[in-house]
Formats: sequence, C-alpha cells, structure tokens
Amino acid sequence: MKEWFQLACQPSVVKRALKYAAVVGLILIGINHGAAILAGQITRAGLLQMLLTLMVPYVVSTLSSVGAMREKRGKS
Repeated sequence: MKEWFQLACQPSVVKRALKYAAVVGLILIGINHGAAILAGQITRAGLLQMLLTLMVPYVVSTLSSVGAMREKRGKS
C-alpha cells in the first residue's frame, strides 16, 4: 500500500490526474448541473456534488496511472 501511495503522489501522476479532472469534471458538471448553474440556483448540496464530480476523473486517472506503472514493473 505504501508503494501505491508513493506512485500516486508522483508529480507526473498528480499533474495528469488534475488535467483529466479539470476537463472531464467540467464536462460532467455541465451535463449534470448546467441547468441549475444557468438558472443561478446553486445550493450547498449542489456545490458539494460538483466538487465530488471533479473527484471522479481524478481518482480514475490516478488508479489507471498507478496500475499501469505497477504492471510495467511487474507488480500488478
């Protein structure tokens, strides 16, 4: 587990995950919350959901990157 977190915290992994989170997360937010945003009806719950929406592509990208790195090392 320690190795996994070390790989997940590498700057290249974090930078890649942040890029994906920004692009994919904003698209998902637009799809799921666009009407509320345009109507100016953002609630605290909606804002929390948007923040969680940004986390999804970050986590997926990190899991994928770490998995690929471990597989390349022969430690899947």
